[in-house]
Amino acid sequence: MALQLPFRFGAKSAETPMESRARQSKMMEYDQPLVWVTLLLMLLGMVMVYSASISLPDSPKFANYVRWQNTYFLQRQAMFIAVSLLVGLFVFRVRVADLQKAAPYLFIGTLVLLVLVLIPGVGVVVNGGRRWLSLKVFNVQPSELMKVVAVLYAADYTVRKQEYMHKLTKGFMPMAAAVGFVGLLLLLEPDLGAFGVIVCIAMGILFLGGINAIWFGGIGAVLVLLFGSIIALSKFRRERYFAYLNPWEEDNALNKAYQLTHSLIAFGRGEIFGVGLGGSVEKLHYLPEAHTDFLLAVIGEELGLAGVLVVIALFYWIIKRAFDIGRQAIAIDQTFAGLTAKGIGIWIGVQTFINMGVNLGLLPTKGLTLPLMSYGGTGVVINCIGLAILLRIDYENRVLMRGGRL
Repeated sequence: MALQLPFRFGAKSAETPMESRARQSKMMEYDQPLVWVTLLLMLLGMVMVYSASISLPDSPKFANYVRWQNTYFLQRQAMFIAVSLLVGLFVFRVRVADLQKAAPYLFIGTLVLLVLVLIPGVGVVVNGGRRWLSLKVFNVQPSELMKVVAVLYAADYTVRKQEYMHKLTKGFMPMAAAVGFVGLLLLLEPDLGAFGVIVCIAMGILFLGGINAIWFGGIGAVLVLLFGSIIALSKFRRERYFAYLNPWEEDNALNKAYQLTHSLIAFGRGEIFGVGLGGSVEKLHYLPEAHTDFLLAVIGEELGLAGVLVVIALFYWIIKRAFDIGRQAIAIDQTFAGLTAKGIGIWIGVQTFINMGVNLGLLPTKGLTLPLMSYGGTGVVINCIGLAILLRIDYENRVLMRGGRL
């Protein structure tokens, strides 16, 4: 009969309940680095918005409503950030399960807002596009809200239709019809950029949810053909695209490629370390929309390649963290939460890539803001809502990994 020892050499002793609680308490309640990186991007964006907009009171376009002179846009951006943080705190307290239940209703409600935008007298026209609803204090852009709602709806749809993901009629077509209707409303505004981002969100979540690879490839080819046709059949989009291919041709540089050429000049002036904060020349009425769509160009001019690389690194960290949180959620059988987290990563990643690509001349000029940084109330608020949902998913992951209940 073999002698059985009460212990094994090299084995760890059993963990006491007190030691277990001490180990669990070392795990943070929420993702603090994600919060700090988000705040850093927003505060850096606020500083750069102030720098990019400091000369705008001299322009007749803004003279009528710039009441605080040089600090008008700074004060409004600070207000937007404060509101965004308060809204984010509220959203963080909403359970992921409740978000899943509300997803279809949020989608329908946002569709109604997109319809209201198109009604003359209700929708507000800015720079030729009817994309806003006026709330007196500031304008709301429903297309921005649709981005985060599309993440929730696509994730919920994928979970509900999981057994049909390999079938075209029951798996893909209903989602395609919903996204197509959204696209129709957005093209009537027109807002091709937002439509592109929403299509990428929906397709990305469906792909992660297990849609048939052959159907996915075919659908991708159809979408490329669709967007190509939209550009080819629209005169101003077609002219903008050809101007992008040859921006330095004199007629293009003075017309359709005017923003692109001045954006490239800004990056060229900035070189490695920039001309210094506040030292940009292009923001002095040469580069249109320097405080919104082309904020990265001002960063490149004033902070140089070094500043641009820091911004890219911070966005990369957020996107990677979103996918890490999503992967962890799926590993503990929280499929909706996992797909939502990855969908948020796709949304932030695609919009950031398009904005940076436009600023750097890698993509045709398109009116998409840089998430968290560009001037604008709706954009910053919706970005914070998305990241608050991401933080909530991570918080619930941590609770479940501790063995707790939601």
